[in-house]
Amino acid sequence: MRSNDSADSGGGTRSVGQDGLVAIVSRSLSEFGALVGQDPERVTGARRTDTGWSLLVDLTELERIPSTTSVLATYRLDVDEGGGLVGYERLRRFVRGATD
Repeated sequence: MRSNDSADSGGGTRSVGQDGLVAIVSRSLSEFGALVGQDPERVTGARRTDTGWSLLVDLTELERIPSTTSVLATYRLDVDEGGGLVGYERLRRFVRGATD
């Protein structure tokens, strides 16, 4: 999203903020990565909440050979309006080669 775009959470339209969603996600991923000691692989979801944002992030928890057998986890990150991490939890673990 561009800085002047807005996000809809079902209850109306609200501004994303000057930095935009890309900057918010970047800041929160940086904080989360520093906290857990690993770089997140990808963001698989983002939605607006009453207090900021909720992000779904995949992270490799156990690297294996071949890589299709590596264990990944999906985390939910609770992020404030500026992209600061306020909480997180692991939602599930799965093998990279598995499909839902």
